[in-house]
Amino acid sequence: MPSSPSVAIVILNWNGKKLLEEFLPFIFSSTYDNYSVIVADNGSTDNSIEFIEKFYPQIKILKSDVNKGFAKGYNDALKSVTADYYVLLNNDVEVEPGWIQPVLELMQSDKLIAACQPKVLNYADKKTFEYAGACGGWLDNFGYPFNRGRVFDFCETDNGQYDNALQIFWATGACLFVRAEVFNIFGGFDEYFFAHQEEIDFCWRLQLAGYKIFVQPASVVYHVGGGTLPMGDREKVYLNFRNNLIMLTKNLPVGQAWWKVPFRIGLDIIAGLKGLFTGSVVTFTAIIKAHLHYLGWLFFERRKNIFKGKKTTKLQGVYNGLVIWQYFIKRKKTFSEIVTTKDHI
Repeated sequence: MPSSPSVAIVILNWNGKKLLEEFLPFIFSSTYDNYSVIVADNGSTDNSIEFIEKFYPQIKILKSDVNKGFAKGYNDALKSVTADYYVLLNNDVEVEPGWIQPVLELMQSDKLIAACQPKVLNYADKKTFEYAGACGGWLDNFGYPFNRGRVFDFCETDNGQYDNALQIFWATGACLFVRAEVFNIFGGFDEYFFAHQEEIDFCWRLQLAGYKIFVQPASVVYHVGGGTLPMGDREKVYLNFRNNLIMLTKNLPVGQAWWKVPFRIGLDIIAGLKGLFTGSVVTFTAIIKAHLHYLGWLFFERRKNIFKGKKTTKLQGVYNGLVIWQYFIKRKKTFSEIVTTKDHI
């Protein structure tokens, strides 16, 4: 691979004209010397394409007539993109001029680093970590995702406490650097997910195959968040609960999946009942729908032995405990309060 590998910054867009107007100028202020920008449009109806064609003719546009979601939208788009590295970037992210180099230097130093993310801060409060990514994704022993700097809805102030580059379990899809060859070999994202947690599933599969996932906090971006589906949206709740169960069933060893998945379903039911009794009927109905569609996937959509060929690679970024217990019962809000050296699997 060349000393300045080619980087394709691929932005998936759906009715995000206002966001493109605001954030594309930051991308074109990047100081790296070998990048291209591609916008994969997911059937927008807000003149996004016309705006790009008029003001950014250097951008390659890949058009779709329908909204394919995050997973299939990127899978289809990247089939038409040639580069050493893909950068999957949300359309609501502000990047710093030198955001590319630190990540590439890290990934170039180790061929087993297949994916990496920068530090992700809140666009509205740039001293605070942002929900989607923060400073690297973790997973607890029962499949609950959280981050260095963000546990559930609590986002920490960035005081440099997580500024070391290290292995994590998953890297955020809001700004995901991935080796193009690896992405293509693994077939990209699971398109059944549509959106939400497909990057966690992807990174899990990479780890099982012996690759590494990293965070590089020397690179910093600022994410608006919730640009497509707002927090608490019925569809977002449904997709997160459904996809999490699918992800666990796909990737856990059989000896763990047979009891962990039913345990998670029980915890989900408790969450749904809590929502019902506190007035959030949306949460309750979304979780029920997620469970029914998970069962449909399990019995009708799973076409192959999903446990075949798994390696015994020790996974990084796994918390050996139940993060909901620490957060909701023991009232520990920060990553460093919850995860200590002895808690790593």
